[in-house]
Amino acid sequence: MRLWFAAIAALSMALGCSVSAEAQAVAAGRGPGPHVMAGGGLSIFQSDYGQRQLGGVTLWGDANISHRWGIEGEARWLRLHNDPNGSNQSTYLAGPRFNLMTRSVRPYVKGLAGVGHFNFPFGYANGNYFVAAPGGGVEWYHKRFAVKVVDVEYQMWPQFSYGAIHPYGISTGITFRLWQGKSMMSEE
Repeated sequence: MRLWFAAIAALSMALGCSVSAEAQAVAAGRGPGPHVMAGGGLSIFQSDYGQRQLGGVTLWGDANISHRWGIEGEARWLRLHNDPNGSNQSTYLAGPRFNLMTRSVRPYVKGLAGVGHFNFPFGYANGNYFVAAPGGGVEWYHKRFAVKVVDVEYQMWPQFSYGAIHPYGISTGITFRLWQGKSMMSEE
């Protein structure tokens, strides 16, 4: 429960912060156009198997088709704070992403799906499972990079060996722009 309070507090602070304006604005009716970004950061999740909090690293990439729509992919390895018996989990997910605003502070929503890998305690077994993960967050953009202030994700593992589990957690990190196409007219 503390994890949800921390996520809500971070999201509230990010939305409440004022951000200085850039000297040059994108023309009205235009967005930043297609671009590709990649980055990484730290994550903490409530595992829902043994009620443990797991920490780890996450790598992500965004291929934005327009200033609003894109595709996000992420790989997360939760190996820190694993229980003393050795259980841990990893996920490899991808799916659509929608940016709610195109200013410096950008809230977004995403719907990811893919595979989750789980290592059971004492090395008794491991398995791969289908994972669906709705989520969202807030990023702060500055020229060639973005700070992922908070990314919240709720995962559903419906075919887990001992019944469905629902890990949830938050991530934070930094993203760098790898490629920027020409600006295009807004689809709105």
